[in-house]
Amino acid sequence: MLKKAKFRLTALLLATAMILGACAGNSTGAGGDTGADPGGKKISFTIGYAAGDPAAKKAIADTVKRFMEANPDIEIKDLSENSSSSYLDWLKTKDAVGEFPDLVEMRDTEVFAHAGKIVELPSDLLDLFDSPPAVEGKVWNAPLSMNAPQGIIYSKKAYADAGITELPKTYDEFIAIQEKLKASGITPLVVGGKDIFHMGFWVNKFLIDEVYAQDPDWNSKKTAKEVSFTDANVVQAMTDYQELFNNYVDKGWLSTPDNQTISFLITGKAAQLYSGTWMFSQIEEADPSFEYGFYAVPDRAGKVNIIGLPSPAGWSLSAEAAEDPEKAEAIKKFIRFFFEPEQYSQYLASINGIPSTKEKVTYETAEAMEAALALMNDPKVTKSLAINNWWGENLIPPQFRNWFYKKLQEMVVNDGDVKTYMQQVDAEYDNQVKANSM
Repeated sequence: MLKKAKFRLTALLLATAMILGACAGNSTGAGGDTGADPGGKKISFTIGYAAGDPAAKKAIADTVKRFMEANPDIEIKDLSENSSSSYLDWLKTKDAVGEFPDLVEMRDTEVFAHAGKIVELPSDLLDLFDSPPAVEGKVWNAPLSMNAPQGIIYSKKAYADAGITELPKTYDEFIAIQEKLKASGITPLVVGGKDIFHMGFWVNKFLIDEVYAQDPDWNSKKTAKEVSFTDANVVQAMTDYQELFNNYVDKGWLSTPDNQTISFLITGKAAQLYSGTWMFSQIEEADPSFEYGFYAVPDRAGKVNIIGLPSPAGWSLSAEAAEDPEKAEAIKKFIRFFFEPEQYSQYLASINGIPSTKEKVTYETAEAMEAALALMNDPKVTKSLAINNWWGENLIPPQFRNWFYKKLQEMVVNDGDVKTYMQQVDAEYDNQVKANSM
């Protein structure tokens, strides 16, 4: 049996703590101050979540506002920031200066659980959800939503102008569509490469097609050095990635932030964006008259593989907040409020999300979201996860994802030899496993 891969948070925080440690002495820890008013009538807790997506940030901020209006005895302090740095790095920094959120959107659950930074989801909240994933037999998260599929969001006008009348049934047909778009005079694809998380959309599309759809346990085998990034399937995935960027992606991709990609679509600067369902509401808000469609890009054999498995992520209570009974009760009250159908439906509608709750929650959906839901409900479509969303034996070193994405950016910019770059990637993965394993 493969040895379970466990990685320490301590090593990850060391460099940040050394730089920012001086600040910590002047900072009041998030769990150390209840925020009560002089009369002791108000309970306060902090909240932190990934704020890179404007629609998700607004949806959560709006829910927080409604909760405080309904519960004037509770104050929620939003620590979230819209930053181009990774969410993991942001959390590391917050922890290093004593500001780890009391209620935190947790994505690297296993890392923070092993470090003792979060606690199990309180048992009286478990019944809200439909089989949330467990890590080592424990549920740590209240999942904000189910993982939604990613695919091509395309301008119907651009497709019509290029004479494209049918959606692709194979990857080769998808490439033929890119050629038609180029010939029509429009840039086929926009990529928000300035934000490192955005790079994962295309990276994981190719990894899922060539690796995870066939072997969901590939990560654990890589940790055990039974497979390699230099293997033919990974090299093929990254070759497809490089060729796509070289031939069909807007040349300014490295300086384009994720939140500007929509403007490329609606202004006709690019015909397509590869992203998730959360972008639909942003498109409709930016230009209600813009006509767009959505589909998953098939692989060479015509098989459709998407992100769609559940993963251990969502709202988690910090270990420090859990030690304060009044604060813990206030947080649980907010979680129940967040997932009430009346509130939760508004959140899901804002991000075109897929509900995680047992109770049926519905909202009005447009054509593109219907296509995404059809993918999720199609048993012939393979559901998978991104490289960094697996857990247990398939957990990767927590710093590896961003390093990997940046290395691939370098490979594209330098038009580097894929096999040579994969040798570097393979060595770095092994080094990070060795440095972080317990």
